[in-house]
Amino acid sequence: MALIPRKAVQNIPLYKPARSIDSLKAEYGFEKVLKLAGNENTLGFSPKAFEALQNVQSFYPDGQATKLRNAIAEKFGQKVENVICGNGSFELLFLAALAFLENGDETISAVPSFGWYKNATEIMGGKFVGIPVQEDFSVDLDGILAAITEKTKIIWLCNPNNPTGSLFNHQTFESFLERVPDHVLVISDEAYIDFVTKENAPEFPRSLELIKKFKNLLVLRTFSKLEGLAFFRCGYGFGDQELLGCLNRVRLPINVTGPAQLAGLAALKDEDFRKKTIQNVTLGRQQFYRFFDEEKLYYVPSNTNFIFFRTGKDSVNLVHELEKKGILIRAGEEYGFPDMLRISIGTEEENEVLINELKKLLK
Repeated sequence: MALIPRKAVQNIPLYKPARSIDSLKAEYGFEKVLKLAGNENTLGFSPKAFEALQNVQSFYPDGQATKLRNAIAEKFGQKVENVICGNGSFELLFLAALAFLENGDETISAVPSFGWYKNATEIMGGKFVGIPVQEDFSVDLDGILAAITEKTKIIWLCNPNNPTGSLFNHQTFESFLERVPDHVLVISDEAYIDFVTKENAPEFPRSLELIKKFKNLLVLRTFSKLEGLAFFRCGYGFGDQELLGCLNRVRLPINVTGPAQLAGLAALKDEDFRKKTIQNVTLGRQQFYRFFDEEKLYYVPSNTNFIFFRTGKDSVNLVHELEKKGILIRAGEEYGFPDMLRISIGTEEENEVLINELKKLLK
């Protein structure tokens, strides 16, 4: 190709998402595929969101997502100027990199964690510094602090962490923020916060309180998991007005589609669907835990809608064998743990299908 992209772009590998349902159908001719690989909500989404879609128009949507931001602010007790919406968390993470990273700057995160942190860094010509999780798969916050240099611009924290499902508590997080230099942006990616129960983690970070104290803190959340709106692409964040102003300067003028805004607004009001999803995930976790205990398989206690566990076998091979059965899950090999798997929690029936196939393969 005669065109020459920026040097930073030339060596970036393509981001590897979970395999799609359509690709598996095309390869094997399946009519139906069970996807438990992308941490999606297999219950679907709120019927209220579907009803709201009847109001789609032929005009451009509100580029400020004003109604949605107002609804989010009201629900979480924030000022609307402290709320930003984006095309999923992916975009908001990238906007942070676009706004704050210069060529040669550094960012830090745990590894394994959400892969887009590294991509966003390298797209901007930055250097990604990965700090391995601890033996119990918890994020090594002290290790991250020790890795901060004058070149550090962003710290990415996924809490609860993806793919491990571990989390750190409020006191630990506040103490961490107090030791981070003011010039470093800390992003708390809380895509899975809704699945954290008080029984599991009574001291989960009250991050929305902390944004008032720490002007360098950006808190991100999404409609993709609990509300089941992954198809629509709608995420949101909280932070200091000046910080969000920087992100707004570099975002597309209309970054959240009209249908996504309508669906998000409706989903916020459907507490019954939200409770149903949380109950399904809570019961699903216990369902898988019983299986792991019976098979004597190590697993990381999860605070999310997925579980990371060890099989003692080649994860890539297991994934391929399950694909032949029309089941999609995620191999731990891509996270640096070749004998582990990450499985999303589906309905009780869907979980049982996966468990039965795993039992056969693990023999």
